[in-house]
Amino acid sequence: MRVVIAGAGSVGRSIATELLANGHQILLIDKDAHDVQAARAPEASWLLADACELAALEEARLEESDVVVAATGDDKANLVVSLLAKTEFGVPRTVARVNNPKNEWMFDESWGVDVAVSTPRLMTALIEEAVSIGDLVRIFEFQQGRVVMVEVTLPDDSPFAGQRVGALDWPADTVLVTIIRDDRPFAPAQDDAIESGDELLFVTTTEYEAELQQLVAPGQRPKDLDIA
Repeated sequence: MRVVIAGAGSVGRSIATELLANGHQILLIDKDAHDVQAARAPEASWLLADACELAALEEARLEESDVVVAATGDDKANLVVSLLAKTEFGVPRTVARVNNPKNEWMFDESWGVDVAVSTPRLMTALIEEAVSIGDLVRIFEFQQGRVVMVEVTLPDDSPFAGQRVGALDWPADTVLVTIIRDDRPFAPAQDDAIESGDELLFVTTTEYEAELQQLVAPGQRPKDLDIA
């Protein structure tokens, strides 16, 4: 997979390092010569240019990329890169970093963003998850917020405790992805039993979040993580 990353700061380089380790082809773009240091990610290709300029993206051959990641520290730049990637080069998937939570509402399909990643939102979710047993906590959003990853720690009084995964009837458009038990994740099989204290990760739609919450922990409500 060919991935172009706009922004070669600590975030961009960290993403590049992980993707390179997984065998992907990476191009890092940054206009700051201080950040463009090949020794920091020697297996990546580098381009010293302003990713907000059409000529720079043409030089980067964006039309040949599978994913564009807008990872600069400037929300305006990340929106421009995402929009150009979609409208001018037809990139199949764009991922954009949200630096200021107040700007999160703009990071949607109208600006060419497929997935928006907000570090403050993720940190808030992790804090909520650490202190709230039985509350459904939104961890991540896909498809402009219509599809979400949520987590819940199963309370002792959950009606699902002790039941087999295969015997449970989840809401529509809901998939149990992972069970975390004793600090170890595993993919649930049909015969696995769910235990109180398990952390369950689901992918579902916003339409069925409340129904899922009532199934796993009746009487509680999903956490609202809108921190803008």
